[in-house]
Amino acid sequence: MLDFTNAIEELNNYKGSEKKKTLIYNDKKYLVKFPDPIREKNKNISYINNAFSEYIGSNVFGIVGYKVQNTILGKYFYNGKEKIVCACEDFTDDDHILYEFESLALSTNPDKKIETELSDIMDVIAESKMINSTETKEKFWDMFVIDSLIGNTDRHNGNWGFLLNKKNGKISFAPIYDCGSCLNPMLEDAELEKINDTEIKNLAINCYSCLKENSKKINYMSYIKQMKNKECNNAIKRIFMSINILEIEKFIDNIECMEKARKDFYKKVMKVRYDILRDVYERI
Repeated sequence: MLDFTNAIEELNNYKGSEKKKTLIYNDKKYLVKFPDPIREKNKNISYINNAFSEYIGSNVFGIVGYKVQNTILGKYFYNGKEKIVCACEDFTDDDHILYEFESLALSTNPDKKIETELSDIMDVIAESKMINSTETKEKFWDMFVIDSLIGNTDRHNGNWGFLLNKKNGKISFAPIYDCGSCLNPMLEDAELEKINDTEIKNLAINCYSCLKENSKKINYMSYIKQMKNKECNNAIKRIFMSINILEIEKFIDNIECMEKARKDFYKKVMKVRYDILRDVYERI
């Protein structure tokens, strides 16, 4: 693993709730996410495994063939302790600016506060004159399907968006970023060693997006199995055959700094969801 301890540090200008640093390593700029201290009461674990979630979630998108932020697992020594961190390479530069979807929503409909109600998001995409609405909808639903596979519970309007090329004015869908809330980061290794297959199946199925329909959070697997959304169905048709579950499992097995129980959990929980996606794909 790369050691980021002595990398050049800059003032951090990234948003988000995680503990993070802005570091320059080999002339590249990284947002480096640290294991997140627990912010909830009555939790027995000392930190959240968001570094692993960020790294694996991002790479699953990459394996499927999606443009994604480059992520690196590394280590950082702080107060005499080694911490596993995830370094997320900054894909913006002097010529490219990231505009999060929430910024587009604010400018598209000044009379309405857009949160995570699915119909509101679809309306913004359809109404905006600054983006390719058809392409954006396809990218959005592709993202939804892969988020369902990795169990991303926090794909809100501030962690996906668009890249503006300042030279030619072109706006494109940004690489996928901010996947730290996938794959149950609140579970520690000791818990994973005890968890059985029935419990894993329940966790895989009872996973909710932060997107809402009629003010209720969407259960990924239930929503997909209902096949009521044509755009979601089309996304499954487009990308399911690109989901190489064996390659994803091999990738997880090759992560050196992770306990076997955690690897097995990640593989099993995604396999449950993959099988559901496969069944829906075959029905479609």
